[in-house]
Amino acid sequence: MASQTHICMLAAENDALPGGKVGGIGDVIRDVPAAIAATGAKVTVIVPSYGTFHKLPGTRKLGTTSVAFMGFIERVDVYSVKPGRSEGVQQIVLEHPRFSACGAGNIYCNDGADRPFATDANKFALFSSAALRAIADDLFGTVDVLHLHDWHAAFAAILVFYDPSYAALKPIPRVFSIHNLAMQGIRPLINDESSWQNWFTGFPVAAESISDPRFDDCVNPVAAAIRLSDKVHTVSPTYAQEIQQPNDASRGFHGGEGLEADLGAAAREDRLVGILNGIEYEQKPSFIPKKTSRTKTWETNMKMIRDYSLSWLGETDPMLAVHYLAHHRALAWLEDKPPAHIVTSVGRLTDQKMAIALHTMADGRTALEHMLERLAKDKGVFILLGSGTKELEVQCQKIAAANDNCLFLNRYAAPVADALFEFGDLFFMPSSFEPCGISQLIAMRHGQPCLVHAVGGLRDTIVDGVDGFQFGGTSPQEQAEQCIKRFDEAITLHKSDQDSWSKLQATAKSRRFTWSASAEQYRELLYRDAE
Repeated sequence: MASQTHICMLAAENDALPGGKVGGIGDVIRDVPAAIAATGAKVTVIVPSYGTFHKLPGTRKLGTTSVAFMGFIERVDVYSVKPGRSEGVQQIVLEHPRFSACGAGNIYCNDGADRPFATDANKFALFSSAALRAIADDLFGTVDVLHLHDWHAAFAAILVFYDPSYAALKPIPRVFSIHNLAMQGIRPLINDESSWQNWFTGFPVAAESISDPRFDDCVNPVAAAIRLSDKVHTVSPTYAQEIQQPNDASRGFHGGEGLEADLGAAAREDRLVGILNGIEYEQKPSFIPKKTSRTKTWETNMKMIRDYSLSWLGETDPMLAVHYLAHHRALAWLEDKPPAHIVTSVGRLTDQKMAIALHTMADGRTALEHMLERLAKDKGVFILLGSGTKELEVQCQKIAAANDNCLFLNRYAAPVADALFEFGDLFFMPSSFEPCGISQLIAMRHGQPCLVHAVGGLRDTIVDGVDGFQFGGTSPQEQAEQCIKRFDEAITLHKSDQDSWSKLQATAKSRRFTWSASAEQYRELLYRDAE
């Protein structure tokens, strides 16, 4: 055992590097390594360079590794990058032409429905092998824990277990973190350019340990990593329980996505651990800022939204109509006094995030349209920021066009998101499932109570009636009904009992979900056997 425990993480994203984030995993890989390093451990993070990160100022080449891949010996360059936003963490990037197969700087590729994950699977299979080779070549010092994040790094678990060239790494404890169980990177075992047989040959693999439980002719890297890792980690305790059950569409329930048997086995073997993600909290200011009036705050943020929507209209924008409408709606709202209720929502427009809100009720209208009608009675507005599935974008555009108290910005802009988290009265997050969630934590940090579906990390972070609002339901219809009902109750409370609402706000703002607390649990529950 090393005097200082060395944790080496493999991942696809890392927001400690500029342009290194697409989703929430980028936030985690930016923040949790630094929090773990602050406990006294040594942490190394390895990600692909994607044709860009190795060019960052201050980057230093450590060497080149050679690995057998697709019948050739591939040379992969290894670089050390300045810590950036994660002080105390050794940041490593690997560079190879395959890592920028869809253009420099693009982390993921969008293959057609007939070949899902094909290009990315080629890329991340090579990345996993090259990262292990660099570790085995001792480029970063002795590693005590190998921590793999999501399917992109899961191939490393298979290689360590079966490839004799990595035999020296097999005794190292392996931790596998699940950030998005819906994405599993499934590819054929044989007879395809993007298949296990085409990537790696020359050593035997037990098909039952790497194959998908539904398709035995496919490799499932997530299933394999669950089976072959010493610890399996999810990003909230409730989600760790939910994924041991099968999906049930009739109940509107999202569970193990086909891997519930493997996850249940991991739980029975005491290998499955749920630890909440965290966020950063600013230190208490040395002065109390002057309170800004609701009118001034409203005007400032509506002007920002007006300007952003106008700038987007100046581009070749396929969303021209929706941003034209948003621009003129912001202008109209600026001429009026602040609304009585400001409801906000920020996030990807996917089935996970929007299925409940867009569920069709008995009268043919969606749950969201019922909520907008309720808001209109009390001069309230709803502001939605996000992009995603084209079908859902179009549906939200139509709803915004038909309801003059709805403003939809069909794009993501961090300053607008920050403003919505800060100045809204109620944050709306009706996810059908949620491994952890970060948006509700940010809203709470600003003292904005949240209305959430009581699943996964949302259930673990929101206390109903204390710092926010929860709804449930045992079917999609019932979930939508309870969402509308709880929304009505929240708006009624905001209208009629300002003292109770202020208490909700204060409680939400006082809650703390810190990375330091998460890091201590990582060391105790995930890395203990290596220390």
